Formats: sequence, C-alpha cells, structure tokens
Amino acid sequence: MLPKFKYHPNPIETGAFLTGELHKCECCGNHTNIWYNSPFYSKKAISCICPECISDGSAAKKFNGEFQDYELVGDVSDSAKLDELIHRTPGYSGWQQEYWYSHCDDFCAFVGYVGWNDIVEMGIDKEIEETYDSHICSFFLDDVKKYMRNNGSMQGYLFKCLHCGKHFIYVDCD
Repeated sequence: MLPKFKYHPNPIETGAFLTGELHKCECCGNHTNIWYNSPFYSKKAISCICPECISDGSAAKKFNGEFQDYELVGDVSDSAKLDELIHRTPGYSGWQQEYWYSHCDDFCAFVGYVGWNDIVEMGIDKEIEETYDSHICSFFLDDVKKYMRNNGSMQGYLFKCLHCGKHFIYVDCD
C-alpha cells in the first residue's frame, strides 16, 4: 500500500511513481514494484527510491537530498511543513525548475498537470484568473489562456490549498 503524502495525494496518477517490474530500492535495499520517477536533488544519481523511503525521510537523509528546491516554494511559518515538503514528499517534473505553492500558511497539494482547456473543463477558470500570479509564473495570463496545453510547450501545474480549497497554477515552458 502506498503511504499517504499530504502535499502530493495522487503520486501514481501524476506520474511521480511508476509501477510494474520489480526494482531494488537504493535506500532500504528492498524490492518494490513502485518506484520514484520525479526530481530528486542529490550529489549522487539515484535510479530507484521506494515510496516508503520517501515517506519516512530516510532517502533524503541517506543521500543528503531533497525532492523540492527549498528556494522555490511559497512561504510558510512552520519549518516542520517545509521539512515535510522537501524531505518526505514526492516532487513533480517541470520543464524548468519546479515551484511549490503555499496558501493559508501551509503548502498546497499538487493536483496534476493541466492545460487551460482542462482548467475550463474543471470549472475553475475564473478562480485561476483571480489567483494567478504573473510574478511567480513570468507569463501574462492572456498568453497562458492561449498557449498552455497539457503536455505542450507551455505546461500548467495545478495546486489546491489544503485549508480553503483555492486552486493555483504554476506555468513554465520548454
């Protein structure tokens, strides 16, 4: 069974983990058919980390690594939340450097990869227009609406506040 990740609740659906044949976790040495497939910032190149070694923090500790760059996250006042995000939460893959949103003094949950059409279909386009921050994303909202496509050259990354439920997008390009 997959551990629960507060800030990345559906890591198999988002592709943070792959499933299939057995691999040996480089942290604990156990064989697993679920392994990490997103960024891990460490001096050593690691090819297989199991979900449990991410969840309990042992992979980050053993390899002196991080799953999210602590310089590219929103502000929270509780350092334990930052520790959970960068050391015990699977990241997501972006074109450039990933950014993790915060809101209500906590980090948001990563929902998944989106294009503008997906946002419209979800019925959250007006909300995204209100929460969009061009200082973080570096693109004009009109361009995002016109060019952002899931799996396209302009990619959206959807986040949801764990407390108030507001949605936010981070956008980057290849």
